[in-house]
Amino acid sequence: MRRVVVVGASAAGLAAAETLRRQGYDGTLTLVGDEPHPPYDRPPLSKQILDGRWDAGRLPLRGRDQLDALGLDLRLGTAATGLDPAGRTVALADGSEVPYDGLVVATGVRPRRLPGDQRGCHVLRTLDDALALRDRLAAGTRLVVVGAGFLGAEAAAVARGLGAEVTLLEPAPVPLAPAVGEDVGRVLSRAHLDHGVDLRTGVTVAEVTGGGVRLADGGLVAADEVLVAVGSVPNTEWLEGSGLALGNGLECDEFSAAAPGVYGAGDVACWHNPLFGTSMRIEHRTNATEQGMAAARNLLAPAPEARRPYQPVPYFWSDQYGLRIQAYGHLRGHEEVAVVEGSLDEGAFLAAYRRGDRLTGVLAVSMPPKVLRGWRQSIAAGARWADTVPRATTAV
Repeated sequence: MRRVVVVGASAAGLAAAETLRRQGYDGTLTLVGDEPHPPYDRPPLSKQILDGRWDAGRLPLRGRDQLDALGLDLRLGTAATGLDPAGRTVALADGSEVPYDGLVVATGVRPRRLPGDQRGCHVLRTLDDALALRDRLAAGTRLVVVGAGFLGAEAAAVARGLGAEVTLLEPAPVPLAPAVGEDVGRVLSRAHLDHGVDLRTGVTVAEVTGGGVRLADGGLVAADEVLVAVGSVPNTEWLEGSGLALGNGLECDEFSAAAPGVYGAGDVACWHNPLFGTSMRIEHRTNATEQGMAAARNLLAPAPEARRPYQPVPYFWSDQYGLRIQAYGHLRGHEEVAVVEGSLDEGAFLAAYRRGDRLTGVLAVSMPPKVLRGWRQSIAAGARWADTVPRATTAV
């Protein structure tokens, strides 16, 4: 293998490139990115960048010297537009084609948008998105946030901290309930209400209007600025017609392989996680790095049987109003939730999640990190619920 192409110059793509070099690969290594910026960190966009604590100079994942040391054929500001697996080439927007012996697809996702007048309407995925919204936030600004998931919630918290008047609109009766359960979702929602956010649930937005949003029932919510945070779409259009399986992202097996010599990593990859016995696509920072590394190692494996399944215990975190929210495992599809430490009423707790007879996840709010470590190990070991969750815990 003398030519490897990594498409996607963010955390997953950079992790793949670095791992290839650490594993001894010394051939041509092309890193393609549609943004003009070198690889940078995304979680601070909705936190330290949006609230102004950081400038953009703190975001790059590696310095210029570190990138140069990788010996990359770096193609920034140029999107991939097509893939020919038979000819083993990647087509780029500038009209060029890059040949490969091995390929890592790490093209991430893009925000979903709502129809209507896009003046004053924002999304939050890139550095440019974050800077554009930051420039519009100030004390007294009327901001409508559509979508009370973790991204929308973080942005709402930052905006309130800057003195903006925030209305948070969510179609579900309880924000985040499918992921964390209704009772935990209510606790997280309470933080918004306590900080003066106008949280409206069971509300569907039909379109943005240029002066706010129009609801499905015809009502209008006025705003100076609108942030749409209603999920994302995997960036797989450039792979259409390639013969690769495209569903909920790039479909991969337990090794993160989509085809011989082609691997997926990060937000765009939907792979089978043997630890939980299910397919998953995860849009979390830690998974991007871990899967990029795993994909690179499996790509370089000397034989198929030398590859290792990618079966992590997923991790994510969120910061809102001084609350530190952390979770390990696979929370969606749970059948039971139990508070095993602290209490929901106090707002500091650890909740465990069950599916079948197994412990599949934990979520902690304002708890010390050491509390989670043992629970993570239990999830990784496939621990049975009855063996790990005390009977005296509080079911919710």
